[in-house]
Amino acid sequence: MRIDEILYTQGFGTRRVCAGLVQQGYVTVGGAPVSEPAEEFETAGLRFTVQGTEWEYHERAYLMLHKPAGTECSQKPSTYPSIYTLLPSPLRQRPNKGAVQGVQAIGRLDQDTTGLLLLTDDGQFIHRMGSPRHHVPKVYEVSTKHRVDDGQVQRLLAGVVLDDDPRPVRAAACEIAGPHRLSLTLTEGKYHQVKRMLAAVGNRVEALHRSRIGMLALPEDLAPGQWRWLDLAQVEALRNARASQPAAGGDR
Repeated sequence: MRIDEILYTQGFGTRRVCAGLVQQGYVTVGGAPVSEPAEEFETAGLRFTVQGTEWEYHERAYLMLHKPAGTECSQKPSTYPSIYTLLPSPLRQRPNKGAVQGVQAIGRLDQDTTGLLLLTDDGQFIHRMGSPRHHVPKVYEVSTKHRVDDGQVQRLLAGVVLDDDPRPVRAAACEIAGPHRLSLTLTEGKYHQVKRMLAAVGNRVEALHRSRIGMLALPEDLAPGQWRWLDLAQVEALRNARASQPAAGGDR
């Protein structure tokens, strides 16, 4: 593939801008400068630098982000900074056939919720991970205002009714992790679901953290605000993720 086309697919600007970056000597491959936009390279495993920024070619972008509190999962945030400001500009500018460019978050977390968030520019992957049919389990660590007890756990597992749906929604799994802590596994998605489910059993969420999606756990060494590429094995495991049994639940 031409080097200017490679830069374009990776989000370094329009085709004209990418050609200009090459012509002005801002691009190196294997430490050697590239000056001809039409020079071709094999993309598999290709690493290059653009104006000192090191980059590896990815045909599709699959990322994990440790979402910090006080951020919104929106391109046009209303009150808090957008999570997209935590990403380098190439990831925000990757060309896409749709109206919105760059990687997109798969589902949303509330501004005060922290933890694992997936982003990609693969529309089919977004649909696969967000579809209620696939029941991808998501694990949340919940800090509560009041003490948790077995009665609350059993009600969450049996199902509670929320005000927007007469059908009970239930946790796929729920364990007491401390006097004021629950580990809650949900599937599918409803607005503010964790908070509303806890309210339905007489408690209140004080803090909420998503620690796992499918078999993918948030790495302990990934600090709030940091992101990381997913490897092929992780992407494939997420594609195959499915709850052991269908259960109604939420992603917030």
